[in-house]
Amino acid sequence: MSNKTSLRVADLPQNAPTPFELRPDTQGLDAIRADLGLLGLRKVSFVGDVRAQGKRDWILNGKLGATVIQPCVVTLEPVTTRIDVPVSRVYIADWSDPDEPEFEIPEGDETEPLGAEIDPASVMIEALSLALPQYPRKDGAAMEQADFTEPGKQAMTDEDAKPFAGLADLRDALKKDE
Repeated sequence: MSNKTSLRVADLPQNAPTPFELRPDTQGLDAIRADLGLLGLRKVSFVGDVRAQGKRDWILNGKLGATVIQPCVVTLEPVTTRIDVPVSRVYIADWSDPDEPEFEIPEGDETEPLGAEIDPASVMIEALSLALPQYPRKDGAAMEQADFTEPGKQAMTDEDAKPFAGLADLRDALKKDE
């Protein structure tokens, strides 16, 4: 899929945007669905353009749309979600990796090193995976309280995990005695 959609940077016009429009076929959708572990995937489109930014850098802007089906985190029943998100990537020619071992990339940072090609299909799949709901939940699905312990022992409840919950009552009782 990526070979057909890659844009060679050397071939991109400096003075005009290069549009792209991706609508994966059934085979492409099946590959993306399997790669992302989805139950279903349909109506995927990624439309936008790549244009020069300055003399050597490039920017990709697009709009990603997709309908995804994931298992509910509570019931495992299918949950359908519509995703419509703007996507932007800035490709920097003079990219340098930070030297600090503990360097953190700022959240939402959309910059990447510029290579020989820009691949809108790869950007589409990455953006889709980032836009997926992390904990899809069917309407009305709620976790029941589950108590687990060894056989023959009393299970610890949520109330047991709050050791200071009764202190307010104790304080009030002590004030009455004064």
